[in-house]
Amino acid sequence: MTDAPLPVRSIVLLSIAAFASSATIRIADPLLPQIAGEFGTTVAHASIISTACTLAYGLCQLVHGPVGDRFGKYTIITLMTLVSAVMTGAGGFADDLATLGFLRLLAGATAAALIPLSMAHIGDIVPLDRRQPVLARFMSGQILGSIAGQAAGGIFGEFLSWHAVFMVLGVIYLGVALLLWREVLSGRVKQTRTAVSPSFLATTLLALARTPRVRLVVGVVFLEGVSFLGPFTYLGAYLHEHYGLGYAAIGGILACFGLGGLVYAGLSGRIVATLGPRNMVVSGGVLMALAFALVLFVPAWPVVPVASAVCGMGFYLFHNTLQTQATQMAPHVRGIAVSLFASGFFLGQSAGVAVGGLVITAAGYAPVFAWPIVTLPLLAVFFRRRMG
Repeated sequence: MTDAPLPVRSIVLLSIAAFASSATIRIADPLLPQIAGEFGTTVAHASIISTACTLAYGLCQLVHGPVGDRFGKYTIITLMTLVSAVMTGAGGFADDLATLGFLRLLAGATAAALIPLSMAHIGDIVPLDRRQPVLARFMSGQILGSIAGQAAGGIFGEFLSWHAVFMVLGVIYLGVALLLWREVLSGRVKQTRTAVSPSFLATTLLALARTPRVRLVVGVVFLEGVSFLGPFTYLGAYLHEHYGLGYAAIGGILACFGLGGLVYAGLSGRIVATLGPRNMVVSGGVLMALAFALVLFVPAWPVVPVASAVCGMGFYLFHNTLQTQATQMAPHVRGIAVSLFASGFFLGQSAGVAVGGLVITAAGYAPVFAWPIVTLPLLAVFFRRRMG
């Protein structure tokens, strides 16, 4: 089995779907000041469009995982990509913050299926000894989506409007859905299916909750979401308010995060072989903390692109290790287990964004950016000691 050829085409298409899903999550970050200005509110209030998206993204994992196990992960990814095209594109026609927030919630709910079920599908078809580098290469699509979402969000937002950003992303989703559907019809996709009833789901979730390994991985990824993605969401608003940068510049700076991730993805095989998962986790935590320290303590905006790239490298060192651990938490119900993992991550991000907005309103950006400097290295060391 170890030497069996990998279904490269199917995995590449999943990576393209991950591109769209990741862009959905990150595309609003550079747009928050513009949306706040158009609707006459604060950045903290406008951040509801990020909170709604990530909250739905996190909660709906518990639906998509069992459904993917029951009907086939690749099939559900294809269907949800099509529905996401409609929900994301409709956001471009919103004329008030409540409507936009609701559509972002629906976009997050449908996009939630794409990356976790792709990871679970890869876990089904790729042996464990080959899986981490394959997941890292799959993540290239996710990383490029983050880059494109943040860069296009800033550029389109400045030269066109935030409305156009969501419309264009909706068209991209539609193209991806058609490619995935063609692949399903080709018969090349091999899918595992497991009968999942409500009682089976409840029993499985309770069993997973009692498993120390699952509690460890899901708990750590939740805290990663709180400590990293919560503060990172406000970096664009900070650059606009503190340095007066335009939206295109902000999008470019935030996109440097993805460039750091691409460096990791390109070198992942060598990095895994050299450092090993345990040292990757600690290196990632330290690099992310260093990045936030540069933003907070070096009063010059040109250092922020460097910090953003360092942050991306650190994040994927940490997160790719967590992802690999998640695919092996419960192989017999991999879709449910990986979706539980993703749910923890995005619920953590949602909590971090919500709390961060309150802190910024009361005390400014400094406490929000100081938090990950302290917590991320400690979290990394904690997880390293318990990885086994």
